[in-house]
Amino acid sequence: MPHDETPAPTQAPPQPQPLNRSSAGSAARLPAPRLPGAVDAAPAPWLLRLIAVGLVLAALNLRPAITSLGALLEEVREGLHMSGSVAGLLTSVPPLCFAVFGVMAPRLARRFGAGTVVCAGMAAIAAGLAIRPYIGSTAGFLAASALALMGIAVSNILMPVIVKRWFPDRVGTMTGLYSMALALGTALAAAVTVPLTGVLGGNWQSGLAVWAVLAAVAVLPWIVLVRDRTPAPGQREATRSGRGSGTASASGAGSGAASGSASASGSGSADRSGPASASVSGPSSASVSGPVSASGSGSGSASVDARSAEAPALRITRSRTAWGLACFFGLQATAAYITMGWMPQIFRDAGVPAGTAGVLLAVTMAMGVPLAFVIPRVAGRLRQQGPIVVVLGLCGLIGYAGLYLAPAAGAWAWALLLGVANCAFPLALTMIGMRSRTGAGVVRLSAFAQSTGYLLSIPGPLLVGVLYQHSGGWGLPIALMAGLMIPQMVAGVLAGRDRTIEDEC
Repeated sequence: MPHDETPAPTQAPPQPQPLNRSSAGSAARLPAPRLPGAVDAAPAPWLLRLIAVGLVLAALNLRPAITSLGALLEEVREGLHMSGSVAGLLTSVPPLCFAVFGVMAPRLARRFGAGTVVCAGMAAIAAGLAIRPYIGSTAGFLAASALALMGIAVSNILMPVIVKRWFPDRVGTMTGLYSMALALGTALAAAVTVPLTGVLGGNWQSGLAVWAVLAAVAVLPWIVLVRDRTPAPGQREATRSGRGSGTASASGAGSGAASGSASASGSGSADRSGPASASVSGPSSASVSGPVSASGSGSGSASVDARSAEAPALRITRSRTAWGLACFFGLQATAAYITMGWMPQIFRDAGVPAGTAGVLLAVTMAMGVPLAFVIPRVAGRLRQQGPIVVVLGLCGLIGYAGLYLAPAAGAWAWALLLGVANCAFPLALTMIGMRSRTGAGVVRLSAFAQSTGYLLSIPGPLLVGVLYQHSGGWGLPIALMAGLMIPQMVAGVLAGRDRTIEDEC
């Protein structure tokens, strides 16, 4: 008997017994098997802090190239002997660059990595802003501006992707952080460019070039990220879910390596429940949660993503909701770039001092900081977003009427009202997230609405410049701005109906 009992300790470790003993539910709670070479260590806290600093610095640089020029447009026109039409072309360059170069961002990110592309984008912004005031010709000024705007376009697209990858459990917080930084940079450049020009000797070249310093500082944290090879939390989670579960996900402009959609900076969040729950947090990050059947264990999730992405891709142009969103996005972008490029000049021509005109533009842009958080939350609670579209449109119409009737007397009121109207941007992003049932649909809709919308917005600022030059005043341009607000409201009401693109395709 003692001889029979001795082997008992050696046979004791049947360790897999907890798996057999419990039901499938408890087995599902066990950790996934560790693959050879898998890295489970979380990124160092200092690295996450550095990425957060990099996001803030990058966001601060996404608009000064535009709003600093608006504050000094009169001096630039005189210095380079620009006509009103050429100045209008200059204010149309931002949406053109966003439409052209933004499409390239997902491909560049897949090849070189999102951090590398943002680093290069910040360097392009710094180089463009540093050289454009000193080239001495209109063509050179336009080319250098396009270089800076190319950096802005690719960074604009990839910021939500980086947030999703490195802060998957804090997407809303980090999106809000960089959205506030973006609005702060927009307002800061509008407010302080004219005073800085005075401090630097009254030379408009120095007043524009000084913003290259901020862009150069923003390059530094991204250099560290380019050299660091620590896997992002979002990457590890995607690997685990692809190994064992059937949950499909898509993020912004392709989540850095998945798809080729376009995205813009701003703030917006929305969710919609359906067969799969689609949510957008921030400017265009989409994730799908919900049971999705997948065969196999490694590539099943990817194949489900591929199949679900193909269905709406070929037929999205048949959706009236998608076209409504594209027109709404394009018309609100038209109003935004006209405001950033021409509003200080409207006030200056009405007798408002240059410094005050810049501050008025800053007030308009700063309205986006609080409302970018409020409007998406209100919109997410409504089945139809048409009433919000109408309220924002009415604020714009009243603001334009004030600019026409009493531009100097009520300048602060008109700046505030136009700032409220400009918050159609986060509303548009929110509706993109609510108008599809699936994450793949959200990504496709985002790409279609934003790329088409930016293309539609190109002629607006140019046409304002042409009308200003040939009419000699602001009556016709302001009438055009107010007139465009009507189709914007119509398109927004159409896009805000309680339906999805899957219902129409």
